[in-house]
Amino acid sequence: MIINIVASGPGRYIPELKVYDGEVVKWIGVDRGVYTLLEQSIEPWVAFGDFDSVSDEEWLLIQEKVQEVNRYKPEKDETDLELALNWAIDQNPDNINIFGATGGRLDHFMGNLQLLMMPSLVEKDIQVEIIDVQNRLYLASAGEHSVEKNKDLHYISFVPVTDFVENITLSGFKYPLKKRNIFRGSTLCISNELIQSSGTFSFSNGILMVIRSSD
Repeated sequence: MIINIVASGPGRYIPELKVYDGEVVKWIGVDRGVYTLLEQSIEPWVAFGDFDSVSDEEWLLIQEKVQEVNRYKPEKDETDLELALNWAIDQNPDNINIFGATGGRLDHFMGNLQLLMMPSLVEKDIQVEIIDVQNRLYLASAGEHSVEKNKDLHYISFVPVTDFVENITLSGFKYPLKKRNIFRGSTLCISNELIQSSGTFSFSNGILMVIRSSD
């Protein structure tokens, strides 16, 4: 099962969601993201949020169209997206994709990035990607990973999340590396490109954020 979560980020950063639909896909709407789904003719499986970013008319439509709506007070410890993500993790999906998590307020974006490092995701080894119209990003743990060339996502960057990432090796890239140690704050692995149909990146210790971007 794949769970797609649509948060309440600016609509101009959200791609056409039907492309990511399918028989094994379940949709979750978060706050205004619920209305975004309904606008794209997708009825959410479940909804979460305080819904302070929707109008009275939109709220009535959400209540009419969504069978399970979990509404919270604005004064709470978790963000709406964290509540939805915790619920999604409990469903034991194979993958989780998050839309509407970029653009707009930087504090929201940084908070959304932090969610990728939740211990429950690491423990259950669930792959989570944040996707917008220009980028896809996810975390990778130590080991060897393959990447396929994508004409729409030409650039690929590797950003250290932990203090150090050890012995990073890049093969099949325009700027290869062999067993280099990089530290959090380094820009050594920003804006690389695949020069083959596929490539690999590997490292022995640490966590990398992998970001694939179009121009």
